[in-house]
Amino acid sequence: MSAERPSLPPVRLHTEAELARDALAAPLLARAVRLARWAGPATRVGAGGELVEAQLPAAAEHLGLGDDEDGAAYASEAWRLAVDTGLLDVEDPEGEEAEDDAEGTVTVGENLGLLTSGSPQDVLAIWLDGLEAVHADATAPAFDDFADLIGEDGSVDFEALDWDPQEEAEFLDGVLGNLYLLTLSEAGPADAPVPLPALAASMVVPEDMGEPTDDVLEQVSEVMMRLDDQFRVLAPIGIVEYRPVDEALLTEEGEEATPPADDEDVTRYGMVKLTPLGLYGIRERMLEAGVEAPAVGDLADKGADVLLDGIAYYPEEAARTEVGLWLGRRGTDEAEAAAAELLGAARGADERAPLRRLPNSSRVRGRWRDSSARFGDT
Repeated sequence: MSAERPSLPPVRLHTEAELARDALAAPLLARAVRLARWAGPATRVGAGGELVEAQLPAAAEHLGLGDDEDGAAYASEAWRLAVDTGLLDVEDPEGEEAEDDAEGTVTVGENLGLLTSGSPQDVLAIWLDGLEAVHADATAPAFDDFADLIGEDGSVDFEALDWDPQEEAEFLDGVLGNLYLLTLSEAGPADAPVPLPALAASMVVPEDMGEPTDDVLEQVSEVMMRLDDQFRVLAPIGIVEYRPVDEALLTEEGEEATPPADDEDVTRYGMVKLTPLGLYGIRERMLEAGVEAPAVGDLADKGADVLLDGIAYYPEEAARTEVGLWLGRRGTDEAEAAAAELLGAARGADERAPLRRLPNSSRVRGRWRDSSARFGDT
């Protein structure tokens, strides 16, 4: 924990066992698992590992989507995730020299067994791989955007498409970071969903702007539709609960949904909410990117000085919980020593000492009183 004020408030995560159950229940991963168990020696896959078109109806039927007009697309999406997460292993028939129409072979991947016999950490690691794959899909251009740019050899002229994958990924990460911050903010929506126009505006409207200009409102509208497409892709992996933009608005107002006026039903313009699994997944992505994203419980095994420094900027409830977890790591026999450690850490003449003593001492004393029956008189 840095001595500097963290850029994000602490998140209270569900247990790994709870998160693993949520991951297994995510619709896209659940479908991928079903297809991985369905696949056999006769399953036909293309040289790139995709399920051949002729097999998609059977795969959709196995998923219970035979009557769904998008069933084949859902089956293809689930198959790709099964391959991307190691639930299935695909081997090219002739390695790199294989023809485009050559077919590969498929076998059960090692990770399929880990989903049932592995630890919660194993399950979450596989789910995170799936999140990475879905995140990449969400930032990829739509097929209609590059259908005319596909050459005879199947290659795509991405320069002509004017698509920067890194820029697109960073933009989506910025959106998810803003949603994460809004979810954790004391002034935020708590368990309520965030209106899509507000989330889009957080990426476009400058903080010091008063009344948005028509140009800015047009940008917000464009971002809304961009996010609508992306959240539709992200929702099946379990990261968000998403209510899409009402398609009637597109018919009523043209090709794009304009931001709502004050007297309009904002829910029609899309509503998004991070799930507990989404909070975990975004935090993991932030940590991997080097962002300091504290979680309640991070300080439970640290010294009292690190504890008091760390909770200096925590909201009241999070600080009390963190102190309670810190005390809980120390048994009744260590109660006096723990109290002495806290008092010693609160002393000092450095510039942070007053902050340790004033805000946190009341929290510690309050939490200590709450725990007195457990730890005995000190």
